Amino acid sequence: MQVDLFIPCFIDQLYPSTAFNTIKVLEKAGCKVSYNPEQTCCGQPAYNAGFWDEAKIIGSKFLDDFSQAKYIVSPSASCTGMVKNAYNDLFTNSMVHNQCRTIQSNIHELSEFLVNILKKDYFGAELEGKAVYHDSCSALRECRIKDEPRQLLANVDGLELLEMRDTDVCCGFGGTFAVKFSGISSAMAEQKVNNALAVGAEYIISTDASCLLHLQAYIDKQNLPIKTMHLADVLAHGWGNV
Repeated sequence: MQVDLFIPCFIDQLYPSTAFNTIKVLEKAGCKVSYNPEQTCCGQPAYNAGFWDEAKIIGSKFLDDFSQAKYIVSPSASCTGMVKNAYNDLFTNSMVHNQCRTIQSNIHELSEFLVNILKKDYFGAELEGKAVYHDSCSALRECRIKDEPRQLLANVDGLELLEMRDTDVCCGFGGTFAVKFSGISSAMAEQKVNNALAVGAEYIISTDASCLLHLQAYIDKQNLPIKTMHLADVLAHGWGNV
């Protein structure tokens, strides 16, 4: 199967290893992966800040950067949710209405694509330890993803997957929310990390690098015995170079 890879600007700039691990996992699943180096942003920062005209310009480029004939896979539920949902506000009944609808139906977050489209949930990954999965707001509420990451993690050798309290509560990042309301944001991160520590977790795993960046910053500041990992990095762990 041929797929187009969408790497959000956040991962491109801060977590390039997650992008490469996404490719490794997709190729191990039997996909031929194409990457358009001209791709940039989906427009989510501008859209969430209320700059819809600017978001539409960025979104129009996004639509042109990807093929309408192939699946589009991204290691970000947040950006996938932006395209699947917010593009309705930007492009419904516009000149690119049909193009937008096709792209929206083609784009999938990594775990949802692996489990529901490819029907594969085992990749020979190995990671010793105990982990919790953090349901990001975008994954759970925009992409309706809940069981898929857990199914994949349940098949990682050596990993004990635990459920923490309030797993579906926001971590506190929320883009500019973390800047505008830093006190509330930090308190929400504290609650999330403490819930993970309470069940003995050594890892917090999620589909969104932005959530993980926020939580890892709190962990580092408090020097806590736990770390964050992106799902793609876990699935590529224990085989080959990661």
